[in-house]
Amino acid sequence: MWLFVFFDLPVATKTDRKNYTRFRKNLLKDGFTQMQFSVYLRHCPGQENAEVHVKRVRTCLPPKGQVSILRVTDKQFGLIETFASKKKIPPPTAGQQLEMF
Repeated sequence: MWLFVFFDLPVATKTDRKNYTRFRKNLLKDGFTQMQFSVYLRHCPGQENAEVHVKRVRTCLPPKGQVSILRVTDKQFGLIETFASKKKIPPPTAGQQLEMF
């Protein structure tokens, strides 16, 4: 499962910029990577793990602005088409996952 965090935060004042930076750094600290400006994504091995990360995002929400979280299955994410200029680039990989029996 993939988590997308989309946000539109104000940066008009020094306090707004600090809140923006703090929120962005918290996303990076929690394992999210930047896909585009104000769009971050993270792979989660399952629904329970995804919920843990959603709760972490909720705890660091800034006082102003809008934040949206979207959950996408691996199969749905596999259908994404990303282009850099006119050149198609492959989607990010989920990385290696270990299973314990």
